Amino acid sequence: MESAEIRRRWLSFFEERGHTVVPSASLIADDPTLLLVPAGMVPFKPYFLGEVKPPAPRVTSVQKCVRTPDIEEVGKTTRHGTFFQMCGNFSFGDYFKEGAIKLSWELLTSPQDKGGYGLDPERLWITVYLDDDEAEQIWRDVVGVPAERIQRLGKKDNFWSMGVPGPCGPCSEINYDRGPEFGEEGGPAVNDERYVEIWNLVFMQYERGAGDGKEDFPILGELPSKNIDTGLGLERLAMILQGVQNMYETDTLRVVMDKATGLTGVRYGAEHGSDVSLRVVADHIRTSTMLIGDGVTPGNEGRGYVLRRIMRRAIRNMRLLGATGPVVKDLVGVVIDTMGQQYPELVTDRSRIETVAVAEEAAFLKALKGGTNILDTAVTETRAAGSTVLPGDKAFLLHDTWGFPIDLTLEMAAEQGLTVDEDGFRRLMKEQRERAKADAKAKKTGHADLSAYREIADGSGATEFTGYRSTEGESTVVGLLVDGVSSPAASEGDEVEVVLDRTPFYAEGGGQLADQGRIRLDSGAVIEVRDVQQPVPGISVHKGVVQVGEVTVGASAHAAIDVTRRRAIARAHSATHLTHQALRDALGPTAAQAGSENSPGRFRFDFGSPNAVPGTVLTDVEQKINEVLSRELDVHAEVMSIDEAKKQGAIAEFGEKYGERVRVVTIGDFSKELCGGTHVHNTAQLGLVKLLGESSIGSGVRRVEALVGVDAYNFLAKEHTVVAQLQELVKGRPEELPEKVSAMLGKLKDAEKEIEKFRAEKVLAAAAGLAESARDVRGVAVVTGTVPDGTGADDLRRLVLDVRGRIPGDRPAVVALFAVSGGRPLTVIATNEAARERGLKAGDLVRTAAKTLGGGGGGKPDVAQGGGQNPDAVPDAVAAVERLVAETA
Repeated sequence: MESAEIRRRWLSFFEERGHTVVPSASLIADDPTLLLVPAGMVPFKPYFLGEVKPPAPRVTSVQKCVRTPDIEEVGKTTRHGTFFQMCGNFSFGDYFKEGAIKLSWELLTSPQDKGGYGLDPERLWITVYLDDDEAEQIWRDVVGVPAERIQRLGKKDNFWSMGVPGPCGPCSEINYDRGPEFGEEGGPAVNDERYVEIWNLVFMQYERGAGDGKEDFPILGELPSKNIDTGLGLERLAMILQGVQNMYETDTLRVVMDKATGLTGVRYGAEHGSDVSLRVVADHIRTSTMLIGDGVTPGNEGRGYVLRRIMRRAIRNMRLLGATGPVVKDLVGVVIDTMGQQYPELVTDRSRIETVAVAEEAAFLKALKGGTNILDTAVTETRAAGSTVLPGDKAFLLHDTWGFPIDLTLEMAAEQGLTVDEDGFRRLMKEQRERAKADAKAKKTGHADLSAYREIADGSGATEFTGYRSTEGESTVVGLLVDGVSSPAASEGDEVEVVLDRTPFYAEGGGQLADQGRIRLDSGAVIEVRDVQQPVPGISVHKGVVQVGEVTVGASAHAAIDVTRRRAIARAHSATHLTHQALRDALGPTAAQAGSENSPGRFRFDFGSPNAVPGTVLTDVEQKINEVLSRELDVHAEVMSIDEAKKQGAIAEFGEKYGERVRVVTIGDFSKELCGGTHVHNTAQLGLVKLLGESSIGSGVRRVEALVGVDAYNFLAKEHTVVAQLQELVKGRPEELPEKVSAMLGKLKDAEKEIEKFRAEKVLAAAAGLAESARDVRGVAVVTGTVPDGTGADDLRRLVLDVRGRIPGDRPAVVALFAVSGGRPLTVIATNEAARERGLKAGDLVRTAAKTLGGGGGGKPDVAQGGGQNPDAVPDAVAAVERLVAETA
């Protein structure tokens, strides 16, 4: 039975039994504590926590999941993988233990011609929690499983919680006996390789308190409403139904290995090392395809780094298998063809997915060549120093400059018999992040515990947003936090977070910045609102300062936004939609939105593109946008079902989570997007859009920045002033400026070349004198010294080689010269063949000198170069070189 059929049967079975089918959520987790969805129940977490009302009392789904904690084990064993599908059925206060147990048994054991999976009941073993007598009784007396095939296990194996205070409960697992060829008998308590778990039933009936680990927490009592959360691993069931040894031999992974075999000529099963690589490729390429399909793009942070890490690991393993050219497009294509049966959006987005994947492959292949050379040099230096630990700064260099994920460096170093100073690497990474994000704090949730917001939500319900229709209105203060703690009142000067029952203030979201303004209470108190966020779904939190009076919960208030700011942001947001559509028209559907920020008078828009957008294309896009403005198209919003929006061709942003009802913003006949933001009523209100340019913000992702309205006019006015000043300076018309400025720059470059030539000649003129100054050190002619400050590395190298050439070839010679350029010392050292025969190598001498200078260096035995941080140490470096010559010669 193919994986697609397993999925279809699951959803059909539970739908026929009153469950609402919920599509798989995006792999991009809608949870600030998670990068990616690691379990099937994650999208339902808000329902179990009581934050949001579930869509139905019974639901079912097949959820895409990604887990990467054991990524280095993938391929080495046949049990580890990063992507999997979790089939789940959920009950929110409806059926409980008996219902869940009977449904699971029916689906697993019903004949295949009756819609079931047709498993032999005699091969199914059950585990229950130690003291869960009720579950054991249902399995034994209601279902009919013999008592000898029911085993009790402890909290570690058969008790579930989210890892935080909240719902929890005992589990019951269904295990399949694969037969004596997989090990000793005795049930899952003895051998989980033979008796493989396929389905876990979680009975959420208790509330747990705080505690560490999977076992050390108190049970506070029973839940008022008991819930069911189950999970069946689709890949594990496929392994059984398809009669294969492990998940890598199932239909959706085996085809990828077969394609890799076709591309490399390496057969699976021929040799352990190549089998590991083939499994890595199959798993990682499938995971990469699914992540890109859900809108993740390769990067150096967060989920983008997860994608880059696994893609580059797959690409390198294809190289180890013998691939010499690009292979990713072929491999990704196989995944799309196979997984597209279950997820049709992969087929629809094939072009975009392949474009992102191919761009990452091209970037890494380029980096792999240079980075491998750097790593080889670092390995040689580490061994020469008598160490087995690659320094952390070398790993950081490989990551920062060449894009090597630390895992890849660890693997490649291990292949050379070395470990890596991971602590040193992570310290440098931390320092880099702290420099880049010195003031980055948790803006979204302020300083408050989310439970404080949930309490407000439970007491007052969701905040009604009135901002689509009005910019001010009456409301009531239903929640107040001071320093992150709920408070009944706040005084003048307090930093506060205020929740209203209804508000015209737009909370930051969908790329649009929050409104600002004022909240005035009937008592005369005034709150200056600086930001609005939604830390929990449906609750708008107004962050600001009490300027006058005292604020109290329950007080009547008048909320008014800064209308000028709102209108400027609305213009920017509408301009973003126009830019998105114009880019798609120019570049194709691969120019999908990857992020945006709409602020007063300006916006930035991120989109997928493997290459830079040519200036001519950007000019055409800008012209098209402004032509649309002149057409005075009406802008209107409509709420409809997600299916209807898709039928109408509305564009959705990758990675965004949408409900059953969505808001669609339409701009005439030009643009239609799913969007919850605020917009202008007519394109004429934008006035003018000026694109400032585009740039790369990551592999396969570009960014356009632009100005709108008055800000765009002011920019053009300043440019006009600059052009007028240049006209006066060069005495020419505007259209002549490029040619005249180019001519002036050409003359300047010619003059700089003449100066450089003169300086080089002056430096080389010293060669004869330096050669004559050679001192004899144990039979070796040694020339050391410094040259004038400002001498560059190229000139210093030419001088050193010139001096070496003036010393007779039969006389061992070492030439070591130093210079200070830009405040940093540098050195070039050369040896002739006679010196090298006596063990004097330029690379060794340079490393000694560079270490004294506080830096590093390297090169070939005949000539090498290095540098450092401390120019005052040049005399010491000269002395260190002379000592090493004396010791070696």
